Amino acid sequence: MTIPSSQPRPSPISATVDFDADGVQHGFLKLPISTDESAWGAVMIPVTVVKNGDGPTALLTGGNHGDEYEGITSLLKLSSTLKAEDVTGRVIIVPCMNTPAVMAGKRTSPMDKGNLNRSFPGDPNGSVTSQIADYFTRVLVPMSDVVLDLHSGGRTLDILPFGASHVLDDKAQQQAALEGAKAFGAPYAMVMFELDAEKLFDTACERQGKVFVATELGGGGTSTPESIAITERGVRNFLIHYGLVEGEVKMPAGGQMYLDMPDASCYVQSQHSGVLELLVALGDEVKKGQTIAYVYDMTRSGTAPVAYHAERDGILMARRAPSLINMGDTLAVIADVVERLEA
Repeated sequence: MTIPSSQPRPSPISATVDFDADGVQHGFLKLPISTDESAWGAVMIPVTVVKNGDGPTALLTGGNHGDEYEGITSLLKLSSTLKAEDVTGRVIIVPCMNTPAVMAGKRTSPMDKGNLNRSFPGDPNGSVTSQIADYFTRVLVPMSDVVLDLHSGGRTLDILPFGASHVLDDKAQQQAALEGAKAFGAPYAMVMFELDAEKLFDTACERQGKVFVATELGGGGTSTPESIAITERGVRNFLIHYGLVEGEVKMPAGGQMYLDMPDASCYVQSQHSGVLELLVALGDEVKKGQTIAYVYDMTRSGTAPVAYHAERDGILMARRAPSLINMGDTLAVIADVVERLEA
């Protein structure tokens, strides 16, 4: 068969699982590679499929960035415990989307320096990372109804735990995602403004009309008992909310705060390099014009630090984790408080 040049070739990735078969299957998404270490090798991306009859399909993903451990850990645990009889429909679990990055403990892939969440919709003829993005865009997302992509701050950010949705042209789709972000049951829920949404997994899903929920669940390149507990509860809540498993959605004991990021002024980015001193903690309320951080020049002593100020009222919902900072790094993110919901 001759494929017209205008039509992209089929994905080079093959699955060792049958997505249409009932039961529980553990396998791999296999991407052929040829390297100095393995002439006829493959990138092996773990995948679990749990299916029980007809119903919606949920795609659960972690490891979009390789140093964000809440999603990776929680989905690896879920893959070994979720039973077919507990599910109505199908749950596809991919704990380590960008497996090369996960194995290296880095945000980007050591194979091609690719940032998976800046590589969509992908290219079947592109780099390893681009080919992974293409498989999700053209194979896994089309077979899904709802998508949950689990992120945290990785090594360079620490972030309040929240479920997130976006402003969309389709208001019914937007509302369905917002309800899912709230039902995730993290202490915070967010309508998130992305600095560059064009190449995100989020956008690839939303453009196909899918209900997409993202998260940020901590950071600093580690996880904690609290962040894992929030993630595990949230994944179960997500499946309950969209009708894949039975149960009652459980909200945080302390209630939930609903936040909004309306524009780019939420991001405070450094125009200097040096050592960062943050003056406010995650979750603290700030006022427009308030000094929230100093950056000190480490190349000489006796110089005054540069002050950074909040550009809006709100709460500090994310901060840079390392104290060393370079020009262009985001040092703080401030979100508006929309509503406080009691437990």
